[in-house]
Amino acid sequence: MIRKFVAVSACRAVVALLLVRLLAGAHMLSAQQAPATQSQPDSSQTSQPQASPSQADQSQSDQSQTQQPQAQQPQTQESQTQQSPAQPQQGQTPQSPSQTQTQSPADQSNQEATEEETARQRRVKPRDFKNWNFNVGGGASLTSGKTKEFARGGGGVFAAGFARNTSKYFGLRADVQFDNLPLLQSALRLAQAPSGSSYAITAMFDPIINIPVTKIWSGYVVFGPTFIHRGGKLSSSGVLQGGACNAFWLWWGSCSAGSLPLDKNYLSTDQNEVGYTVGGGIARKVHSNIEIYGEFRIVHGTKDKITTDMRPVTIGVRW
Repeated sequence: MIRKFVAVSACRAVVALLLVRLLAGAHMLSAQQAPATQSQPDSSQTSQPQASPSQADQSQSDQSQTQQPQAQQPQTQESQTQQSPAQPQQGQTPQSPSQTQTQSPADQSNQEATEEETARQRRVKPRDFKNWNFNVGGGASLTSGKTKEFARGGGGVFAAGFARNTSKYFGLRADVQFDNLPLLQSALRLAQAPSGSSYAITAMFDPIINIPVTKIWSGYVVFGPTFIHRGGKLSSSGVLQGGACNAFWLWWGSCSAGSLPLDKNYLSTDQNEVGYTVGGGIARKVHSNIEIYGEFRIVHGTKDKITTDMRPVTIGVRW
């Protein structure tokens, strides 16, 4: 009996000990969980407080204002896409901002200089005329006035000159011309000379007006002052020294006070005259820088009522 009692008591003690330990562990577990639950706020308590009516109206107005720019935003973006110059076209690769904004000041200055040069080249028109022209020609001279009474027409002409053009239509031209003035037989009879010769050297400085007609044909007009040196020589003469002058000797220029000199200086003549020239011509381009021209002039000079009148016709080349 005693053994059974001891065994039963031992079992009860073990069971009681186990229950105590279980209760102690449960108490400790509940003690650890209690602060954790207290540290977590209640979702109902942490929720935002209910907005007042005035605050609700203000929030609604703010929402309407935020919705209005959002409604206008597509239109603004569309206008920006239309006005944006940096948007690449179809078939072009877009440039990154680093490529468009990494241009150095030196490159910008070079680009500006290039644009200025291009603008100057556009403003400066190419010249369609030459600054300088040169001409050489020859032909025959007709006579007029008193000269026609003593010299026959058809004498040879040689001319050379140059022009300084200030524009396509206007320039200044200088020419030197030699005219042969053969004496008529009637003049030699008045001079009582078997033979003789006469000539005129003319220096002309004239404005020239160019008249372009086509790319090949053109015309021009010249006019201005002229200087004439007329000379001549007779082989001999049978007239008496100191005799009275006739019309030929007056034109020849050897008379002094209406009579011939006593030293036979009347056999030659050298006299200078001042006058004018008027003329014009046509030109045909045969090469990019070469033209063939034909020209007609009226040349008149006078001194002490002694005149020289010529009508030279010249054909030449100018370049």
